[in-house]
Amino acid sequence: MAFFIISPEIYSWVILPLLIFLARIGDVSMETIRVIYISKGIKYLAPIIAFFEIVIWLLAMEVVMSDLANIANFLAYAFGFAMGTYIGLVIEEKLSIGMVIMRIITTNDSTDEIISFLEAENYGITSLDATGSRGNVKMIITLVNRADVPAITNHLQTTNPQAFFSIEDIRYVNQGVFRPKKQNTITGWFHSITRSPKKK
Repeated sequence: MAFFIISPEIYSWVILPLLIFLARIGDVSMETIRVIYISKGIKYLAPIIAFFEIVIWLLAMEVVMSDLANIANFLAYAFGFAMGTYIGLVIEEKLSIGMVIMRIITTNDSTDEIISFLEAENYGITSLDATGSRGNVKMIITLVNRADVPAITNHLQTTNPQAFFSIEDIRYVNQGVFRPKKQNTITGWFHSITRSPKKK
């Protein structure tokens, strides 16, 4: 009975670097998400992610340090770090964790239309009179789920492309009017753990 045997050269220069590359993607992705969770005050998942992150990192480092003469291991380690950072940010963006505050500054002529849209979608708003460099304007402040931001920005780009808006992450929320978030069973459970804590 014949067995498939991998040559030492292929193992050292192809398979092992590939495993290091994948391991680095895994642990750096976890690190990126963990740092974001810490910045948002999510204290339950961050330690769990940190545990698996450091285990994977130690395994990758042990392999690299055991064969310092293999340049492929170093390159795989570096490229895995870069790719893991990107993938971690993509994952965090897809999860859309937490809430953001949007400040929309526009002219009085378009204010009512924007407010009507936000109210129709059950967003809580605060409208203020302000003075800009080009005259009187309105400032609309609303607190929304990150997952809802694309719908609002698309509406602004379609109906009022000249409107200025800024988006800022927030850590704590106390009271307010919030639009219910549509979730399935899995994402609902996940967001119940990772949502931004309310300030007491």
